[in-house]
Amino acid sequence: MRIGLLTEGGYPYVDGEARLWCDRLVRGLGQHEFDVYALSRSERQEARGWVELPAQVRRVRSASLWGAGGGLGLGRRVRRRFVECFGELAGVVCAGADDSGQLADRFGSALYGLAELARESGGLIGALRSEAAVRALESACRAPGAPRAVRAARVPDLLAVAAELERVLRPLSLDWYGDDELGAVDLCHATAGGGAALPGLLAKHFAGVPLLVTEYGVQLRAHYLAGAGAGAGSAGVLGAGAAGAAGAGSGAAGSGARAGGEPGLGAPARALLAAFHGRLATEVYGRATVITPGNAHARRWQERCGADRAKLRTVYPGLPAGRFGEVGEREDAGEPQTLIWVGRVEPAKDLISLLHAFAEVRKEEPKARLRIAGALAEGPEEAAYLDHCRALAAQLFPDEADGAHAVGDNPVSFEEIGGPEVPDLPDAYAAGGVVVLSSVVEGFPISVIEAMLCGRATVSTDVGAVVEVIGGTGLVVPPRNPRALAQACVALLRDPERRARLGAAARARALELFTVEQNIAAFNGIYLEIVSHCPVRREALNEAGEPVPFAHPAEAYVPGRWAARGGTGAGGGESGVSGLSGAGGVSDVPASTATPAPAPSWAAAARQQGGKRPGLGLGLREALS
Repeated sequence: MRIGLLTEGGYPYVDGEARLWCDRLVRGLGQHEFDVYALSRSERQEARGWVELPAQVRRVRSASLWGAGGGLGLGRRVRRRFVECFGELAGVVCAGADDSGQLADRFGSALYGLAELARESGGLIGALRSEAAVRALESACRAPGAPRAVRAARVPDLLAVAAELERVLRPLSLDWYGDDELGAVDLCHATAGGGAALPGLLAKHFAGVPLLVTEYGVQLRAHYLAGAGAGAGSAGVLGAGAAGAAGAGSGAAGSGARAGGEPGLGAPARALLAAFHGRLATEVYGRATVITPGNAHARRWQERCGADRAKLRTVYPGLPAGRFGEVGEREDAGEPQTLIWVGRVEPAKDLISLLHAFAEVRKEEPKARLRIAGALAEGPEEAAYLDHCRALAAQLFPDEADGAHAVGDNPVSFEEIGGPEVPDLPDAYAAGGVVVLSSVVEGFPISVIEAMLCGRATVSTDVGAVVEVIGGTGLVVPPRNPRALAQACVALLRDPERRARLGAAARARALELFTVEQNIAAFNGIYLEIVSHCPVRREALNEAGEPVPFAHPAEAYVPGRWAARGGTGAGGGESGVSGLSGAGGVSDVPASTATPAPAPSWAAAARQQGGKRPGLGLGLREALS
């Protein structure tokens, strides 16, 4: 099978989110071929180069989302068509919520109209940043019925929105959609939603290639969290379902948010971009054949944004269990009086509450220690946050000495993974008896899974997918509640037998649900199911470029909906894969609700093939009659 892997800001570059997951997926599915289509986010990312690629990666095509970019001049007729299509798209973005689906249809028509225009004219990068685009945005904002939040947009807001829309829509101008490019793959797999899935939408539009969308962090939610300063002003233009999703829960924002979350943007610009990203997410979810959220928390967001439940298959991300196996199988349970925190130091992790909670722990357990091991997130805000945490720790816990001539020691230590104190990540978890997660915003808690693989008992705040991951194998407390966090930590520090039971149960659960092998097996099954129900119809040609008769087996002409438990036909239509099972072979749709579609008549089957009567065997002919 030939897979078109669509990435943004990650694989095959050395740094970036989802890089490790993509690399494990590609290496684990050596029986398939991969064409990687990568969008880079920065010049620094491109300068650091690519990871070493396995043999199953046939080609890599890359494009930049940074920089102004160039553009070709457009003729008068093409400019007129551009203004019509972009004006329609801007009008939908500036419209209010609509439950009838008409705005979604208009958005899709405008988007694909721009895509076809870009294909004919050689690109729209310059046009999307032109004065005509800004004027179209301004007209849409001033149109009757436009929400108050966007009517206040001024020239700086419109220029910022036009620049961001050009960045997100830059894949429209790429030459990736020919018959020898994405049009030649059997399946497009987008490793994120939003702009990363846009090439998959176009491949489906131009060549009928089925689209699989995987979201371990919902891009739309990341955009809302990064631009939370827009407040209620953006809620009026989020579109059907998207406004409710903005408050659907808490979790890690990730790094998917771009210019829409920059604090320099005004409220009208943030409202416009929130509406656009909401409409784009709805289009991606509507056109995708299958959507694979990484947890139920992400799944709820997708449902609120219009994703069909029949398309959703939860597939947990996989971690290499062998890396943590040696620690998990030890009889040594770590330092019994040591709490360990592992992660990236940033405000969302709420180390301030953790330090105040540890002050309460020390009142009950004077010999307790807290080790904070991790890496500093990029940016001056994160560096200032780390300095603030160090200063607070020094204030709350003065250096203590056993005697008048001894050197004092602080019970809180800040250590970097890879340093002399913590040479490797498993060593960090091995050092403590209880692992603590204190976040106020979290998506899928990777550090909790790593602790579970190491057989450690955990105390976590109830954010994101934490409860779903732990499943009763650890203690969960409300976020921003230092007293509750302290009480849970003291309870485990005083009960070594309970720590051992929870640690053993946590390791067993992690080995069952959160391994690389489970993740790869789930995606391999989904690949095969999608292609079997939604094959791309291509005419087989010989070396001379002439059609080859009888090149496809007779079974290839059986309509997809005849074999599916629900949904529509396979030949370029929407998904006929409603019977797909999720991770571990368990379907997300109860069998009692999946009513088989009636088998089409022989005449209808022939009409689907353009009047050609496929050469079916006797058994298949009787089944279709």
